Amino acid sequence: MNFALILFILAIITGIAWVADKLYFAPKRKAAGIERMPLWLEYSASFFPVILAVFILRSFLIEPFKIPSGSMIPTLQIGDFIVVNKYTYGIRLPVINQKIIDIGTPKRGDVVVFRYPKDQSVDYIKRVIAIPGDDILYEDKKVTVNGKPLQYAGGAPYLDPESMRYAKLYQESFPADLGGNTHEILNDPDRSTIYQGENFPGSENCQYQGTALRCKVPAGHYFVMGDNRDNSLDSRFWGFVPDQNLVGRAFFIWLNMGSLGRIGSFQ
Repeated sequence: MNFALILFILAIITGIAWVADKLYFAPKRKAAGIERMPLWLEYSASFFPVILAVFILRSFLIEPFKIPSGSMIPTLQIGDFIVVNKYTYGIRLPVINQKIIDIGTPKRGDVVVFRYPKDQSVDYIKRVIAIPGDDILYEDKKVTVNGKPLQYAGGAPYLDPESMRYAKLYQESFPADLGGNTHEILNDPDRSTIYQGENFPGSENCQYQGTALRCKVPAGHYFVMGDNRDNSLDSRFWGFVPDQNLVGRAFFIWLNMGSLGRIGSFQ
């Protein structure tokens, strides 16, 4: 369901009713000494300011999302309601998602919401690992960007509530000259994946070497991964995220009905 399109259509319909009332129906009622609007007009024109405000807020400022899967555990849990900043990466026209004002671009380590390249009616959330022009290597469950390995600390057992398997919890850190972002990830030492080449835009930039994967990120695209590294379908499997698919940067958890204490910002 394209909620932005539905809001846009409702804003147009109620807006027409609101303008028609101001310019035609209200003066006509006043001349006839009638105070109350007809019900059909009351339930259309009166909702216009609310619908317009929601449409503008959701299209240009912030938008709520609910986390449906465990691919971002431990950073985000299933059932988290999060807020996404819609203007961090530029002002885009609603519905068609066309950028009209360029404000910024994703940084390594950002958690982003985007339209899934293989089905753009579906929104995904992952972490940006590499930006346009980067060389990325994923080998032995570790990331290297532009020849510089990310740093790992920790390794405590962590029960993945979705798979009900114990994984290891690490702090993954980008080097300072690659942004310095630090966040938590899960790695399951008992699971390994054989990466196989798939056909996707830019797949010629990737080399699959058994359990290792090396890619050169093309211009205007991003390489993203879930923090739950062995339970995430991401750029390792279906390719790069085009800039035009970006929705915004996720930055705040405002509710989880199963864990009311999960409120606050995250890395």
